[in-house]
Formats: sequence, C-alpha cells, structure tokens
Amino acid sequence: MSTLDLYALDEAALQAQLKDWGQPAYRATQIRRWLYERGVTDPAEWTDLPKALRGQLASEASVGTLERVTEQAARDGTQKRLYRLHDGQLVEAVLMPYGDGRRTACISSQAGCAMGCVFCATGQMGFARHLTSAEVFEQAARFSAELAARGERLSNVVLMGMGEPFHNYDAVLVAIRRLMSDLGIGARHITVSTVGLVPAIRRFAAEGLQVTLAISLHAATDEERSRLLPVNRRWPLSDLLDACRHYAEASGRRVTFEWALIAGRNDGEEQAAALGRLLRGLRCHVNLIPLNPTGGYGGTPSSADACRNFIDVLQDYGVPATVRVRRGIDIDAGCGQLKSKVQRRARRATPTGSP
Repeated sequence: MSTLDLYALDEAALQAQLKDWGQPAYRATQIRRWLYERGVTDPAEWTDLPKALRGQLASEASVGTLERVTEQAARDGTQKRLYRLHDGQLVEAVLMPYGDGRRTACISSQAGCAMGCVFCATGQMGFARHLTSAEVFEQAARFSAELAARGERLSNVVLMGMGEPFHNYDAVLVAIRRLMSDLGIGARHITVSTVGLVPAIRRFAAEGLQVTLAISLHAATDEERSRLLPVNRRWPLSDLLDACRHYAEASGRRVTFEWALIAGRNDGEEQAAALGRLLRGLRCHVNLIPLNPTGGYGGTPSSADACRNFIDVLQDYGVPATVRVRRGIDIDAGCGQLKSKVQRRARRATPTGSP
C-alpha cells in the first residue's frame, strides 16, 4: 500500500506534505480541484502540475485505499459496492439516484456492528472494527469523483450503511466535516442514523451542526423495542426521546424516526397509535421502511394498505410520515447483505478442513 493517501489529507495536511516536498502551498489547491471538483483521480492527468510532481505523486501517493471487490446495479440505477479495506475487512457503500436530480451516497462507519439489531444483516455478523475517518470519507469521495467526471454532483450523504456511526463518534465527526469542506455538501444534506446512543446524541447536539439526526426506532414500547434493538435496555425510550427533543431544540432541525414496517409485528393500528402518542408534540418526521428481509430474520415487509393505514393513524396525532422509496430492491441493497452473500460464497468455496 502506498505510504501517502491523498483522500486522508485535508487541505492543511496536504499543504504540509507538499512543503516537505519543496512545493508551494498553492499546489494543494490545484490537486484538490482535480480531486473534488473535476473528479479526476489519476495524477498523470493533473496537467497544471509540474511533470516531476505528477511523477512523485504517482509513485509515492494513492488516491484512497479501498479496493473494490464487487458491485451490483439495480434497475432503478442504484449502485451497491463492496470494498476491501487494507486489513481485509469488507464494507459496503451505495449510490442512489433520484428523478429530481439528487444523488445520495449511503456510507458505512464500521466493519460490522456491535448493536445486534435482530433484523439487520450487519448486526447479525457482529463487530470487527471502526473505520478511520479517511475510510468513511473515501466512500463518498469516490462516488463524488465519478459523478463529477460525468457532469453531475453528489448532493446528499447518509451514514446509514454498515455500523453505528455514534459508536465511532470521533472519526465520523471528522468525516462529516470533510464532507462539508472538501465535497461541498451542506450539513442539511447529511444524515446520521443511530440506534439511540443517548450520550452521543447529546454530544452531537453541542457540535453546532445542522446535520439531520435519524433514529432507528421500530417500536413504541420498551418491551418490544428491547427485543428488536438490544441498545434499548441501556437507554430506554424516555431517555432517547429526551435526547431527541434536546437535539431538535439545539439544532433547529426536526428529527427523523425510522420505522421498519414488519408485517404482523409492528404495522398495525395499535402500534401506529402508540407511536403517535410517543412522538406527539416533537418536531419530527417518521420514515416508514417496508422491511428488507435478511436470511437471519424471518420477518416480511408490510403491504401497501398497511403502510397507508399506518400513516393515517399517525396523522391523527399530528405526526407526519412517509414511506421511503425502496431503492435497489432487486439487488442486495439492505446494509450488510452484499457482504454476507460474498462471505457465504467464500465459505462454500473453501474445502472442509482448509485454514
């Protein structure tokens, strides 16, 4: 692996490196323009740099460290990638195009996840390690470069891929700030999804960012939520909702609550009414997501009628809700699903008794 990763350097760090090489500081601006505005990642094509510097960059630096293992493309244009990290760990990233021009990257913050949510493929595989801030940032930067090269731009980023972002708080915060400064993505177009790490939510509120906070809720009582999301045993709904109110007040942003609609489990009028009572009066929006089934969980997605009825009940309590458009449904679009498939294939290909 190359000793210098350009995606790992912010502007000040890049200027310092160039100074060590005897180059003026303005070369950093030129390099960053090629990387982040034009989407050109081959130093040989950075024609306003001296030939000697281009050669030095080509031999001593890399643009990122992620190795693409495989990619799937859905009929709706969604692209899902599996990347191998330098130590062999695997993570996923997704690009979702929308008809209104939005281009949204869904990126990972950890290899695996320690939260153990029962319906999540990532939660089912357990935790391997945190990603570095550069590894988090690079997932979005790669999509951004490819879009820029064809005259488009990355407009939104959601940290909803593999891992719990607030379990990797410091690295994720650095990556968020670089999404803003280096890729030009406004805070309001960045979303962080958490299962509800209450101290981290309160800490995030003090950062002064207007990033959208999304809470994986999925149940409106402590008993049911603790069965689905073990983290609820440590921070029950009362603590979580207090932290969400605090974030909404501190940031001026409404909080998004994610609710995976599971047929016959949490999609009935009784559950909708309980959710309405729980969220009534809070500046929020409910994002209803028909379950994306995984091999480790037996639930199935709710019907269209159940989704509509759920929304109607929430409206009675003054709680706005919409059904998220299911992207990439004909591929392994749910977080962790592509990695799980690749790992199963690898196990099948390994003879019994092999190391």
